[in-house]
Formats: sequence, C-alpha cells, structure tokens
Amino acid sequence: MEWKGRRQSDNVEDRRGDPTSGGSPFGRGGGFNFPSGGGVRRAGGGLSIGTIIFLVVIYFIFKAMGIDLMQVLDTGSMSSGPGYEQSQSGPRTPANDEMTAFVRTVLAETEDTWHGIFQAQGREYEEPRLVLFSGQTESACGFASAATGPFYCPGDHKVYLDTAFFQELSDRFGASGDFAEAYVVSHEVGHHVQNLLGILPKFNQARQRMSEEEANKMSVRVELQADCFAGIWGKYTQQKGILEAGDLEEALNAAQQIGDDTLQKRSQGYVVPESFNHGTSAQRVKWFKRGFDSGQLTACDTFSGPV
Repeated sequence: MEWKGRRQSDNVEDRRGDPTSGGSPFGRGGGFNFPSGGGVRRAGGGLSIGTIIFLVVIYFIFKAMGIDLMQVLDTGSMSSGPGYEQSQSGPRTPANDEMTAFVRTVLAETEDTWHGIFQAQGREYEEPRLVLFSGQTESACGFASAATGPFYCPGDHKVYLDTAFFQELSDRFGASGDFAEAYVVSHEVGHHVQNLLGILPKFNQARQRMSEEEANKMSVRVELQADCFAGIWGKYTQQKGILEAGDLEEALNAAQQIGDDTLQKRSQGYVVPESFNHGTSAQRVKWFKRGFDSGQLTACDTFSGPV
C-alpha cells in the first residue's frame, strides 16, 4: 500500500503513556469491536480509606525530611524533548513514529472516501476521532483494554486502537501486511458510518428486547455490513492507485483469519454457531469483497435475506 507522503488526518488522539487514561469499573456498553479472541477486562476498585490515610502519612514524613513528593511527580511528567508524548511510566512514544503516521494516513483516506460518498447523497460526513492507547483507556462506552481489540464507541464517535494490536494481528492471527492493518481501521470507521446513518442506534435499541441468540444474529449482520463498508473504502483506494500487488489478498486473509468459526476452532477446537457475533470467515470475506467490487452502499444491505 503506497501510503507514505499522503495527507494525514488531524483526528488522531494519542493517549499512549498517558497515566490519566485509567480504567472504568464498567465494561464496554454499545461498542463494536474487531474480534481479538479476548473478553472485556474490568478495572479494579478504588483505594480504601486505610490506604489513603497511609499515603497521606507517608507524604508528610517525606515532607518533614525536606522531600516534596508532589514536585518529584511533577518533574517525572516532563517531556524528554520535542516530538514526544508525555509519560510518567515506561518509555516515551515518538508522536511522529511510523505507525502513527500510517494510522493518520489511513484515517485521512477514509475521511476523503466517506466525505465524497455522503456529499453525493446530499449529506454531510462527520469525521470520527481515533484514539491510540497502550494497555488501557476509557471511552464513553466504558473501559477499554488490549483484550477488547480495536472498537468503535457510538457514544463519543471515536475509534479505539491499542498500538500492539497490529503486531498481534500478524503474530497471532497470521494476517500481516499494511492493507490488513488498514482493513482493521476502515472496518471500525464503517461502524461510524453506520452510526451516522442511524443503523447502530436502531440496533442498540432493538437488542434490549432480544434474547442473547437473537442479538448475536443481528450483531453478525451489523459487523458484516461494516466489513462491506470497509470494502467500499478499499475500492476507492484502488481507484486512487494506492494499492499494490497483493494488498487485496492481505485484507481478504485478515477477514478469513478473524471469522467467528476460525477463532473458535483455534481457541477451543470446536464452533458454537449460536454464539457467533461477527460472522464466519466465509461471510466476512464475501461482504468485504462485495463492497470492494461494487463500491456502492446499496450493495451492503446485510439486513435483507441470508448473509
């Protein structure tokens, strides 16, 4: 994928190394994630009163010794130089590293694509923000950790992406390549498009009255449509001449590797179809390819007929 030297989006929020990103005691509510085989992690509870009293006592002991802990902590949060994200723990992350540049470029390409499609329909496209984080962070849909995989939160119109996921995509799922990574971003942006079109609000409202099995079946249709929307974006990048030989195969392989049936076979040795909520490998490949081949929203109706 020839992405270098192209426009980069300003809608990326880099929280890597941010000690204030923390966690919420609630799981994700209403978020739509790219499957990674893990569940939602819940953050632990707050500090007890005894612990707080102990910390206060320690603070004043150090104060009496002439050591101001607050000043030490404040000094520790200083940047190590221009171009770096501030962090109080762990190595600082260059704000202009190659992965960030890649994500910004892919996001910019999705912006161009969906602005054009919405404009052709007499609508205005609202650009989402993409949050890069490492380990854990908070969203309007609740706590996000590396175990959740990349996901879109309709509550704040943001895509959340742990920076380690692309490596996991290659090492754990056997889906390497920059266009496989771009597929992940464009799939989550596809959920944002669904949100703007009113599809996600209707689904979130309807699933409150559904059984778990019914909600899973509807979730599959939602996810496959996001795959189809990602395929539409792929079509537009092809028309720009950005794609290289083998790029389409990288995306199709990624879709194949993260199908519900493939993930379940890999993790437990058997499949439970009634628990599928993203679609089988064959379905994910089919719908991404349908969006890619047509480049049309009308080709992405996953809610009518079999999927």
